[in-house]
Amino acid sequence: MTTTRRPTAHRLAAGAALAWLGLASGALAQPLQLPGAQPFNAPGAQQSAPASVGAPATPRPRTMPAIKIPGEDSILGKTLRRNGGFGEATLEKTGNGYGLKLRAEGFQSSNLTEPCAISFGDAPVPVTSLGKPAGLARYKLEAPACPIVFDVLEGAFLVIEPEQPCVIEAAACRIDPRGVWGPDVRTLPARAKEIDGERTKAETAVRDGFRALSAKADLPEQRSIAREQAGFSSEREQICRDFQREGSHGFCGARVTEARAASIRSRLGLPDPKPETAKPRPATARRAPPPAAAPAPAIQ
Repeated sequence: MTTTRRPTAHRLAAGAALAWLGLASGALAQPLQLPGAQPFNAPGAQQSAPASVGAPATPRPRTMPAIKIPGEDSILGKTLRRNGGFGEATLEKTGNGYGLKLRAEGFQSSNLTEPCAISFGDAPVPVTSLGKPAGLARYKLEAPACPIVFDVLEGAFLVIEPEQPCVIEAAACRIDPRGVWGPDVRTLPARAKEIDGERTKAETAVRDGFRALSAKADLPEQRSIAREQAGFSSEREQICRDFQREGSHGFCGARVTEARAASIRSRLGLPDPKPETAKPRPATARRAPPPAAAPAPAIQ
């Protein structure tokens, strides 16, 4: 008689262990996922990019604040003096554009302690427009004895040429027209607070402008821009050191800073700001007069 063997306890335990291992290996093949975690991708599979809540904003290019670009009207018909106290210059309109009446003071070429003065005539000498190569209107005085080139500032102009004083041979007089020609210095201390605000605004524009220039430049040009920015203060001091009573009003420094801001704006390719227009004041509604009170009844 053939007997059937029942599985021993050892075989049962081995089968259970194998079954458990099979389940465990399947569980280990997939890592545990927590709620909100990204799904697991098998090695070699393409990982899908997580959905972004919002794309990062593209950084805006550096720029500089708008500044007022002065025009010829700011000096037209006004008497301006070199360094606030020497000579006289007046820009006037002519039939073909503009002309400059100019009287310059200097010293005798043979004796630099003896003063002299040169008048360029009673009629305005024509000036030729040279455009805006540095962001400001530039003109050249058509006077062969001393061809002056100047940029129009707010209420002043800055002479940038000639590089050396002019010697007027016929009068043996040496004149130096370089520097800032502005209002009579006696009128400026009363405007010191206003001028200081203008200079602060211009200095902010210059700093932002240099940053914008540097952001657009390559490394060698960035170094050149950094040197220019570092040297601007000494350059301004050089121009304004002879302006009378500069420490009490700061007019020259403010105008030279505005000129540099205009130059940087031009180098950045920014358009001239639109001229500011005075905003009309809102009309105030008139109140209707109160109704007249009814007369009191007469007492009988």
